[in-house]
Amino acid sequence: MPEKVNVLRRILCIAARVALAATCAAGLAHAQPLTRIVLATDWLAEAEHGGFYQAEAEGIYRKYGLDVTIRMGGPQINGLQLLAAGEIDVAMSDALQVISAVEHDVPVVAIAATFQKNPTVLIAHPGIERIEDLAGRPIAIGSASNITFWPWLRNKYGFTDSQKRPYAFSVQPFLADPALSQQGFVTSEPYSIEKGGVKPVVFLLADYGYPPYSETLSVTRATLAHRADALERFVRASAEGWKSYLANPAPANALIRKANPAMTDDLLAYGLREIRNHDLVTGGDARGLGLLTMTDRRWKATFAFLREAGLTRSGVDYRRAYTLDIVRAVRVVP
Repeated sequence: MPEKVNVLRRILCIAARVALAATCAAGLAHAQPLTRIVLATDWLAEAEHGGFYQAEAEGIYRKYGLDVTIRMGGPQINGLQLLAAGEIDVAMSDALQVISAVEHDVPVVAIAATFQKNPTVLIAHPGIERIEDLAGRPIAIGSASNITFWPWLRNKYGFTDSQKRPYAFSVQPFLADPALSQQGFVTSEPYSIEKGGVKPVVFLLADYGYPPYSETLSVTRATLAHRADALERFVRASAEGWKSYLANPAPANALIRKANPAMTDDLLAYGLREIRNHDLVTGGDARGLGLLTMTDRRWKATFAFLREAGLTRSGVDYRRAYTLDIVRAVRVVP
């Protein structure tokens, strides 16, 4: 009997030591400092940023050892400039902006893309059935569009500069003039037009071949070289955040409304509905390769459009504008 007691004591002692070691290890893991990352979005908080706010709201970033600060963009904020100046870690921007920055020797590189379909649209009044029908008709276009989608429309559909009308980022001229069409994003301007009493005809340019990614996530080359592990965790957590947001947006929407009190529940719901309806996040290559993915094919097509439109100089290596190393390691399928 004494021998059995001694064996039992030894077993209990070993079990206690194992439990203590596990507790200590858990405590040390918990004590590890979180890696800080500052993300600058491309506009005020909205449904288009939902996955990132969801990853914050649900603790997904913390699960991956990250302390992420989401810094809102706005009309006077240039994320790539902040990135190059070292004020932020990740900038949200259009793929065309990234290529332009690389062309001017700014050392930035895209590591992921939120929108597999660019959300840019042309919006027309009822009665217009095809995008080709807009040729020769007045279209309100912003000045920045002269180096983005307008040259693409000229080349593909024969639109002319004589059609252009000034665009003041308001739908009121559209509502007042049945002959006028305008630019916009599928997630916002059609909502305002519907509220104004017109059911618009909306042409999503990505469905007609407009190639650039939207809401790419860009970093400096130095950050990519020295913080690749943290960036991979950030992209993975953000992808999980998007998957969660598309299923249940409530946690992120609460943070979005707090960051941007002007954002209404109706507009958030509309934006999310259009993101879902048009597969902006989950469509294309994301179905097989995972959320936030990118491909060489899309970047090559984007650069080909720029070259054909005369929007980039010869000799630019577009491959310096992106890397697939991060997204290849992240495969969060919709």
